[in-house]
Amino acid sequence: MSNWEKNLRQIEPYIPGEQSKNQNIIKLNANENPYPPSPKAIEALKNIDANRLRIYPSATASKLKEAIAKHFKLRESQIFVGNGSDEVIAFAFMACFNSKKPILFPDITYSFYPVWCSLLKIDYQTIPLDEQFHINISDYNRENGGIILPNPNAPTGIGQSKEDIIQLLEQNQNSIVMIDEAYVDFGAYSCIELLEKYQNLLIIHTFSKSRSLAGMRIGMAMGNEKLIQTLEAVKNSYNSYTMDSIAIEVGAASILDEQYFHETCQKIMATRQRCTKELQNMGFYVFPSQSNFLFVTHSTIPAKHIFETLKSENIFIRYFNLPRINNHLRITIGTDTEMDTLLQHISNIVSI
Repeated sequence: MSNWEKNLRQIEPYIPGEQSKNQNIIKLNANENPYPPSPKAIEALKNIDANRLRIYPSATASKLKEAIAKHFKLRESQIFVGNGSDEVIAFAFMACFNSKKPILFPDITYSFYPVWCSLLKIDYQTIPLDEQFHINISDYNRENGGIILPNPNAPTGIGQSKEDIIQLLEQNQNSIVMIDEAYVDFGAYSCIELLEKYQNLLIIHTFSKSRSLAGMRIGMAMGNEKLIQTLEAVKNSYNSYTMDSIAIEVGAASILDEQYFHETCQKIMATRQRCTKELQNMGFYVFPSQSNFLFVTHSTIPAKHIFETLKSENIFIRYFNLPRINNHLRITIGTDTEMDTLLQHISNIVSI
C-alpha cells in the first residue's frame, strides 16, 4: 500500500437492493411503490418551465415546506426537507448526535444507521430484538447519547404502538429521539401528534414509499423549531441548495393530493393482507407487517434457495446474508398482477 492510500477512509458502505438493467423483471426488492405518482404530481412535472433550471432553486424550499405543513397541520418552521430521507437522517445525525455516550438503535434494522455512525465517528450500541423480532422499549431505558428507532421497523415490518413511543420518550427526556417513519403510512402509528409535547422528538418521513417518488429523492424531518434550525445550519454548511426546483414543485403537488395517497395505500394494504394468507398456506411464517413489504421464512425450504430461484426467473426480492435473518426474505408488495405471478412461482418452488 502506498503512503497516500493510508489516508483513505476505510468504511463499509450501505448496500441497496439490486437495481437490474433488465426492464423485464418483477422488481420486489427495494420497497418501491408499484403505483404511479399522484396525477397532480405528474401534472406539476409537465408544467415546469425548463428555463427555470438555469437558475438556482429556492434555498428554503418554502413551497414544499408550506405544503407539508398544511398536510400535517404544523408550522412551516417545524419542517426540514432534503434529498431523500437518507440525506435528512445523515444531517440529523450530524446535528443531534454529539454526545460522548453511544446512540441506540436495534440490531436488526435499516443498515444505513451503522454506516453513518462509522462515517461520522458516532459511538453506537445496538439493542437486540427479541426472538420474534419485536422491539422491547424497556431495553432503551439506559444511558445514551440519542436514539433512532424505525416505526415500523425494517426489514421486519413490525410496528410500535402509541403507548410504546410515549414510553420511549418518557424514559429518554434528556436525549434526542428520532423516529424514522419511512413506512408509517401503511398501517402503523405516526407520532406526529406528540411533537408539541415532546421537544426532543424528531420525526423522519420520505416521499419514496407511500408517495411513489423514489426517483425524485424527497425526504423531510418534523420537530420543534430549535431542532429544525440546527438541521438547517448543518445543511447550509454543506450545501444551501439541497432541493432541486423540480423536486420542490412535484413534492408540493404530491403531498396535497390526499385522496390519491389514501387510495394507493389502501390498495397496497389490501394486497398485503391477501398475500399474507396465501404465503401462510404455503408453509411460510409471515411476520405481522405494517409496511409495504412482508418479512417471511419458510418452515423447510432455505430462504437463499427461494431467493436465487426467483432471481433466475426474473423476480427480484431481498435476501439478507446476516446473522439471525439469513433464513428470511423481504418481499415488497407489488401490484396484484405482480404478486399473483410471484405467488405462482413460489408455489412451484415449495411444491417440488
